[in-house]
Amino acid sequence: MWLEAGSYGKHGGCLSALLAARLSLFPACPSPASYEGLRPVSSAIFNFQSLLTVILLLICTCAYIRSLAPSLLDKNKTGLLGIFWKCARIGERKSPYVAVCCIVMAFSILFAQ
Repeated sequence: MWLEAGSYGKHGGCLSALLAARLSLFPACPSPASYEGLRPVSSAIFNFQSLLTVILLLICTCAYIRSLAPSLLDKNKTGLLGIFWKCARIGERKSPYVAVCCIVMAFSILFAQ
């Protein structure tokens, strides 16, 4: 074994050479000055407009899937897959409001940013 405590044996040199070669592949950390002008990466959960976009896309996608294959979402009314069934119901029953929200979101993404 290579990683047994105290038993370096003939493989100890190979392991240290491997570690040294691995460390030489990674250059030193760049200075903080090289990070200027870069924006931090954020998740859609932490950005309110992106979260609304994801929710609208989820509602529209679930409603479309349910229109193609209704049995796919009807049998899953509870649990984690029940969320998709609920999104499909919102997309079916509130479709004019969802459509208006999609249009408003599209204009805000295209022209406000």
